[in-house]
Amino acid sequence: MSIDKTPHIEKINGHPVLKVDGHPFIMIAGEVHNSSASSVQYMEKIWEKAEELGLNTLLLPVSWELIEPEEGVFDFSIVHGLIGQARKRRMKIGLLWFGSWKNAQCYYAPEWVKTDINRFLRAEVVKGKPFIRNEAFYGMPYSTLSYLCDENMRADAGAFGKLIAFIRETDSDEHTVITVQVENETGLMGAAREHSEEADKAFSSEVPRDFADFMHSNTGTMTHEVRLAVENGKRYGNWEAVFGTQAEEIFSAYHIAKYVNTVAEAGKREYPLPFTVNCWLNKPGEKPGSYPSGGPVSKMAEVWHFCAPNIDVITPDIYVPNFSEICDEYTRRGNPLYIPECATHSYAGTRELLCVGRYHAMCYSPFGFEDIGLPFNNSQMALFGIDVTDPALATPQNAENYGRISRILCSMMPVLTSEYGTKSLQASSAEVDKTACFSMGKYIINVSFPSPDGACLVLQESEDRFYIVVQSAYISFESADPKRPGIDILSLEEGEFIHNQWNCIRRLNGDEAVMNNHEKPTLLRAKLFAF
Repeated sequence: MSIDKTPHIEKINGHPVLKVDGHPFIMIAGEVHNSSASSVQYMEKIWEKAEELGLNTLLLPVSWELIEPEEGVFDFSIVHGLIGQARKRRMKIGLLWFGSWKNAQCYYAPEWVKTDINRFLRAEVVKGKPFIRNEAFYGMPYSTLSYLCDENMRADAGAFGKLIAFIRETDSDEHTVITVQVENETGLMGAAREHSEEADKAFSSEVPRDFADFMHSNTGTMTHEVRLAVENGKRYGNWEAVFGTQAEEIFSAYHIAKYVNTVAEAGKREYPLPFTVNCWLNKPGEKPGSYPSGGPVSKMAEVWHFCAPNIDVITPDIYVPNFSEICDEYTRRGNPLYIPECATHSYAGTRELLCVGRYHAMCYSPFGFEDIGLPFNNSQMALFGIDVTDPALATPQNAENYGRISRILCSMMPVLTSEYGTKSLQASSAEVDKTACFSMGKYIINVSFPSPDGACLVLQESEDRFYIVVQSAYISFESADPKRPGIDILSLEEGEFIHNQWNCIRRLNGDEAVMNNHEKPTLLRAKLFAF
């Protein structure tokens, strides 16, 4: 039986896992700053940084304006150069398509789209105004393409299809490009929906019955406010009658998801790579339009699942302190955890361990990873709504420690992915709790975190043997069998994996085994005995 080596998602132990060249793959990744990948020359030093940090994948934007500078005239030289750089370093790429949307704006649309405002319509946030100074967008000028304009959608889909065809022609044998994000943080800022004459007419028309039926049949997974709106609304009717207080955002999500699905479909026809969409998170109590309304936030997940079947994974961009709560929310429907963007602050490394060990993540990728180790520009972050009071921002991530964690996880990939979807792979961190207790068959592994950057990942290799990745944590062992309460550490080794084989660096015993306190990221192998 032939093995499908095209990058794809399949389930292992009931859990969705990315497979590349026939093997499970975890994207230990970093997303570059928005403009970095516009120049192959500029990217050279960034690839070097990625190697220093132990990454195996980079998430790189491809902008519509650069690949189709004139309508129907395509230039993929930058994409070709980026693929060549990745191959030289034996790394992978997740492409980010900056087409109609980038952070809810049309920044990256080509000149020939932006200047033909009669053919390529802009969204009217306020009736009759396709351009405003948007207070919801931090007081900046705001304009974006209309999600109701078929010309916009057709042009975007055409360009995206050509891009994916180029990837198929140049990379289908080597599989350097392994995922593609379709658009970036889609949605509308400043209002819950568009307010053009066409939008008003569409909003007052009847909700498509197949969609209304789907929403009424899937209330069990919905967030509280959306479920109430659906249950209290009419079965059929116009958008407000069916969806009540949530109608405008659901209307936007319906049309944006349909638009993005058409773009994705054009790519899937050429080369069926895994496609993702990312979202700018909504905060509790925020009104749609204060965040991009209609984007694939959790409360719009059912809308996106119905309208965008060509999208494989919904991914959250996480810049908020309640990191694990967001991870819980975006995995509770069976969606794999794929984080394309998160902060590079002092918890970045421990969150990497948490995501792989607790959530069995497909991808973990700090944004602007090339800045890891540098101080933060809090005034700039505040401009974009990031909570600068987050205590994690006080200290940059230690770059050396981050590199150690990434290299450990990359080296362990076969054993980690073999336990994805099982309780044999667990993790916790000081962000989640000051102490953790891992129940692993006959044994209990206790961990305490004396510092806020502490984390621990535990993998049960066999009945009595465990791999443990630990940073800034104290570990102890106990028996889970009341008939055999005694516990011995038969062996404790500090080591590493080299070409998938365990290599012991030193045998720990005596004080080192009893105290078992590790400040820097360390990989251990323990064999226990209960009596």
